[in-house]
Amino acid sequence: TAVGGDFYEFIPVDQNRVGFLVADVCGHGVPAALIASMIKVAVQTVAGCASDPGAVLSGLNRVLSAPLRGQLVSAAYLWLDTENRSALYSAAGHPPLLRWRRGKLEQIESNGMLFGVRPEFDEYPVCTMPIAPGDRFLLYTDGVTEPQNSNGDSFGESQLEHVVRSNQSCPALELSDRVLAAIRHWQPASMTDC
Repeated sequence: TAVGGDFYEFIPVDQNRVGFLVADVCGHGVPAALIASMIKVAVQTVAGCASDPGAVLSGLNRVLSAPLRGQLVSAAYLWLDTENRSALYSAAGHPPLLRWRRGKLEQIESNGMLFGVRPEFDEYPVCTMPIAPGDRFLLYTDGVTEPQNSNGDSFGESQLEHVVRSNQSCPALELSDRVLAAIRHWQPASMTDC
């Protein structure tokens, strides 16, 4: 069974407020998976500031920098408050957030430094967005955009956006299945028969 360093976690506060963290440890295999498990534990140390994406990311960078020992991690954090109809987003060297709103798909970038570069780094910019019924957000790692076809071309953000646009009304689970199916179709048969 393959293991890796892609990771996600939820920080629920109440029925109207929740944080979503996605992270990607550089590398593969057991070492990356072990670091992903450290991130899961570290999330508990920043749960008290869940409503502040910049504080969540700077706190995780501070806690993880020593154990990472030079290993790098990208991360993205999205805070949703449906009662106040607002979303806050920040990232650490991570691919952009995709937001579908009123028939338009856009990339939201708000990046600071990767975890593990500088322990004292705490300048993670936060993007504030209003949210409305029907808005959809997609957090992902480069594990979605990097797979290559037989010509060596990456799946890329444009292919991902095409799948999202083509399936805009699908429930989240079905959209996820369709993205994975598109990636499997993109890759050579020998890469997908593992």
